Amino acid sequence: MKRFISERGQSLVELGVSLVILLYLLSGAAEFGVLFFQFVQLRDAAQEGALYGSMNPTSTSWANIEARARAASGSPINLADTSKVDVSIYIHETADVNDAGSLVWKNGSAQGGSATFACEGHGVEVKVEYSHTIFMPFMPQILSRSSIPLSATVVDTLLSPLCP
Repeated sequence: MKRFISERGQSLVELGVSLVILLYLLSGAAEFGVLFFQFVQLRDAAQEGALYGSMNPTSTSWANIEARARAASGSPINLADTSKVDVSIYIHETADVNDAGSLVWKNGSAQGGSATFACEGHGVEVKVEYSHTIFMPFMPQILSRSSIPLSATVVDTLLSPLCP
């Protein structure tokens, strides 16, 4: 079978077009994988802080709850970096997740929220937030943003002290 001169290089062009699309899909999958792994890390940190807070819900322990959440992991996100990771602690009147809690602590400082509900049966909420920087080429231009906010919240029931 005789080939025409105009068909030379057709396979190379098809490979080039297909390879660009496949590489973009692969980098998207890698971006999603890193994003999911970072979310799991934030969720685990929030769970660690909430677990500690459920056993130590006093105003003197807010810093310890934050420290416990920040010490949960150091990679891929450095949770100890207060300029990139926010940790907030709320106290709820009930253990209901839908109950609006009172913010009592955020990033190393008391927030003036009411901690009078910090007794057995009520809830302690730990929220850990981070902004993931998009590394996939051209995606920041398509999304009109260079980062994706991630947030994990865990509410645990307070185990002590007894309510008055």
